Amino acid sequence: MTNSISNSEDAQRLNAIINTATDGIIIINHEGMIESVNPSAATLFDYGTKEMIGQNISLLTPSPHKEKHDNYLQNYLSTGIKKIIGIGREVNGQRKDGSLFPLRLSISEVKLANRVIFTGILHDLSKEKAQAEKIKKLNQELEKRIEERTDDLGEVVNKLLATNKQLQQEIKDRKAAEKGLRFKEKETRSALLKERELSDMKSRFVTMASHEFRTPLSSILTSAELLELHLAAGRHEKCPKNIERIKNSVNHLTSVLNEFLSLSKLEMNNIKAAPISFVFDEFAQQLIENLRPILKQGQNIQYEGIGKSESVYLDRAFLNHTLINLLSNAIKYSKEHQVIFFTTKINQTNLTISIKDNGIGIPEQDQKHLFGRFFRAHNVENIQGTGLGLNIVKKYVDLMGGTITFSSKLGKGATFTIQIPLIKQ
Repeated sequence: MTNSISNSEDAQRLNAIINTATDGIIIINHEGMIESVNPSAATLFDYGTKEMIGQNISLLTPSPHKEKHDNYLQNYLSTGIKKIIGIGREVNGQRKDGSLFPLRLSISEVKLANRVIFTGILHDLSKEKAQAEKIKKLNQELEKRIEERTDDLGEVVNKLLATNKQLQQEIKDRKAAEKGLRFKEKETRSALLKERELSDMKSRFVTMASHEFRTPLSSILTSAELLELHLAAGRHEKCPKNIERIKNSVNHLTSVLNEFLSLSKLEMNNIKAAPISFVFDEFAQQLIENLRPILKQGQNIQYEGIGKSESVYLDRAFLNHTLINLLSNAIKYSKEHQVIFFTTKINQTNLTISIKDNGIGIPEQDQKHLFGRFFRAHNVENIQGTGLGLNIVKKYVDLMGGTITFSSKLGKGATFTIQIPLIKQ
């Protein structure tokens, strides 16, 4: 009886999740006939759920894929070769009125006791495509404005030369004017490139920020509502958990904003090294202590220092930003109960710092882009992050005149090594 009730609750929970999902979910059998549709999928295609159930999935597919869809399934079932199963891709969907719209489709196979069914998850890409088109149009308008400005400058120069054509300095003036025009054109094109880069950066920021801010803000709102309910009901013992969740979410938002502020200062060249003398081991121990609250269960930072009395003359703030980013990444991308190795060495010319973890590692094809702005490796898409941390680290290391290298294998962790030249006080 207990198992029966549990199975019933599981089924109700699963149905509730499917029916409230914001993405469309459609289940078909091996013949391509629709067996189940959630409300979001019905809304996407402007059908009622009853209209769709029992119909062939080609109802929602435009030509030429409509005619070939059944062959896809039959070829897979007979050969076992997956061409579209398990691979996310962009396709066009066809609404009831015949209009098309872009969507991201992911199909998975589910093997039941006596048959096979296929589940499709559909995400509407209309807004993303519209935003991309808007950015493209904006860039075209900027190009046109630059061309107009260049033409205007050319007209001004030509008028000045025509006025002075009787003077002996005409040739000299023309050369000077042409040189100035070329310089202005170069300046203008440089400004255009910067505007384009800024536009792309804004686009990536909007996409990333909406993802990075939505989760902690939702967590704060939910925790605040639960906290209000617990306080009203007098269940004070349940309040600390919600308060802690709010603190963690606020800390995450603060971390993201700090990364944006650091990048802004670095990009504007508004920051310069201000070295001071300090004992490195004391600095490192304080750094580790500050990071303890974000350690996962059983994680530990193992530090091997350069000596309790050994001091260095460096920009302490730059070094702090750099190591917090690297150690935070090692914590984030390592599992529970794993050790993170923090090792330092010093000689007459350099301070060498190594941070090694046994985490998820970095895919080889992603390694060449690792220090780029907003870049995130393919195996961390489900882990929170802005894609700015290592870009900021590289800029701080450059400002200290140092170098940063890394080695990594997928699934076997990563080691980052920094070499900073020592300067005399």
